[in-house]
Amino acid sequence: MSDTTHDGAVALSTPPSADDGLSSAELAAKYGLTVSGARPGLFEYIRQLWGRRHFIMAFSKAKLTAQYSQAKLGQLWQVATPLLNALVYYLIFGLILGTRRGMTQDVFIPFLVTGVFVFTFTQSSVMAGVRAISGNLGLVRALHFPRASLPISFSLQQLQQLLFSMIVLAAVAVAFGSYPDASWLLIIPALAMQFLFNTGLALIMARLGSKTPDLAQLMPFVMRTWMYASGVMFSIPVMLEDKPDWIANVLQYNPAAIYMDLVRFALIDGYGSENLPAHVWIVALAWAVLVGAVGFVYFWKAEERYGRG
Repeated sequence: MSDTTHDGAVALSTPPSADDGLSSAELAAKYGLTVSGARPGLFEYIRQLWGRRHFIMAFSKAKLTAQYSQAKLGQLWQVATPLLNALVYYLIFGLILGTRRGMTQDVFIPFLVTGVFVFTFTQSSVMAGVRAISGNLGLVRALHFPRASLPISFSLQQLQQLLFSMIVLAAVAVAFGSYPDASWLLIIPALAMQFLFNTGLALIMARLGSKTPDLAQLMPFVMRTWMYASGVMFSIPVMLEDKPDWIANVLQYNPAAIYMDLVRFALIDGYGSENLPAHVWIVALAWAVLVGAVGFVYFWKAEERYGRG
């Protein structure tokens, strides 16, 4: 097209574009463009996570190896730390405060060590989840990958650490008269359900911690309160036998207590089913599925916001 100017010259004008009048969304659809960092659908997100499974495994192993790389005892601290905690709790609660009421010494010591080890699994997963995004912003901003890989890998790291500790826990149980038998196999489903529960909780805390860094300062107090309410150092029904039944029921059915008691039941000969709440396996599975699913969906819904200013 051309136009004649007032001095007789001919000026060429740009012909109208076929894209004129199209909105941004229509232009993107026309040329097959997608939003950078947009959240994929839920099932596509799961598929992407499965595709990153090797990265998740490698990342968790690398973090586990690096955790104690500066210490002279290295990986021994994976076992020494919860054992020292158990020793302190035994001196304070077992000897001074007498919380082993209702249990013999041969039952109480493995009971206490099991409680410390299993609760530490949940505690460490939650604390790692809080910092999963906020503590790895460089990685989140530099690479494109499903962000759920981070809290999942941290939970997996804590599971690997617990498995090292289980060797010591088994030795403690044998030393106090609980020998390996078929019931020890129940530890596998108990820890599998706890891992699913911990992962869901880590995903929830990762989303919350990504926007509220101060949450990392608050969580140690929350976890300490949860530990004291979960019967790590004492038998809930025995210590609360003079209190209203509903209090003991609430504490026994809390997930931390459920998973500790399942491992204790499987491992310790003198810790029978009378110490467990009714329908304990169903409750354990329900906690795992509920928190695992809710945590995953809750984290996925904010996928496109992680790492942004």
